Amino acid sequence: MIASIREQFNNNFSEEKYLNFLKDLNKKHPGAIEFRVAETPVFIPKDFTEKMISACEAIVDVITAPDFKAITQRAIPITENVPGENDHTDFIAFDFGICENKMGELEPQLIEMQGFPTLFGFQVYYPKILEKYFDIPENFSHYLSGYDEASYIAFLRDIILGGHQPENVILLELKPHKQKTRIDFYCTQDYIPIPIVCLTELKQEAGPNDSVGRGKKLFYEKDGKKIEIKRIYNRIIFDELLQIKDSLGDVVDITQPLDVEWAPHPNWFYRISKFTLPLIKNPYIPETFYLNELKEVPKDLENYVLKPLFSFAGQGVIIDVTKKDLDEVEQPENWILQRKVKYADVIKTPNTPAKAEIRIFYFWRKGAARPVAVSNLARLSKGKMIGVRYNMDKDWVGGSVAYFEK
Repeated sequence: MIASIREQFNNNFSEEKYLNFLKDLNKKHPGAIEFRVAETPVFIPKDFTEKMISACEAIVDVITAPDFKAITQRAIPITENVPGENDHTDFIAFDFGICENKMGELEPQLIEMQGFPTLFGFQVYYPKILEKYFDIPENFSHYLSGYDEASYIAFLRDIILGGHQPENVILLELKPHKQKTRIDFYCTQDYIPIPIVCLTELKQEAGPNDSVGRGKKLFYEKDGKKIEIKRIYNRIIFDELLQIKDSLGDVVDITQPLDVEWAPHPNWFYRISKFTLPLIKNPYIPETFYLNELKEVPKDLENYVLKPLFSFAGQGVIIDVTKKDLDEVEQPENWILQRKVKYADVIKTPNTPAKAEIRIFYFWRKGAARPVAVSNLARLSKGKMIGVRYNMDKDWVGGSVAYFEK
């Protein structure tokens, strides 16, 4: 995005340097990085960063409004409404495409958001290795709001632990050591020494004051010792859980009342999601409608995308929408129609240019009035959409990081 920096980076790039970087990156946790890591970071000018943050803050205004919980109650499926919800989420991730407007100018456009963790640990480790092999201008940082590595990790640690001892806090996931994002679990554990626990490993027992039923206490085992769980750093996507639940056997029902704290509480995954988009009006947020509230089908329907509210990782999205697609939707209240954005071919590469998406991380300290922007990840693509299946056999695509001009 900054021509002089891009030219200098590309001129200094070599395939040998990139391969040595990847070798070093994989050294700490061999075989744990399953996704492609891009050849380059993204360099973001100050004015573009300010536009992204202004859009994030406009969304935070909606999320912090007194009526937000009432408005978004419908977002939580009845069967997945978990008791014990706290006042606010601990994390928010905002995905922005680097797009081109009608005047041919670059601008951010919000693609999605989630009240859920992302690669918070890996995005500390990965830029450190990147900077060993590639020069980053001194006045650029991948952190935001004045944060650096030490203060970022301290912030993340405070949220995840919530004042508890690390052995009483778990990172909970489904088959965590088989997940494609497992490198993030391992990096998180490097910085915050909490156990990584599969849902199938949870034990539910009665405490001393529980006289009926299985009890509300959760435990895991380590070296033959039963350890109580007081807080869960939740990485389970309920959509995935529903798909494979029958194959897991007799597992603890985590939607029941349990004597544990959540970070973040599962309900926030639904509240802060695609469901929230129609509530926000902002020049950097594409026009979005709940399908059941659509008064008139847009005449330029080809310029919209149809998305299910309750899906993850782009599943079920219809890119080339027709009137027939709208008519065949069985539960229109669970779908949104969103105006398409035009990703810009903004990253110059040795062959065809790449598109880019920036995910801004927000952390929210308990009791704070608002969350704060702290860091990011980026993804590069040369396909029709951002994502692995659209970028097979392409170079200069994949996971990356943005460096922001200070």
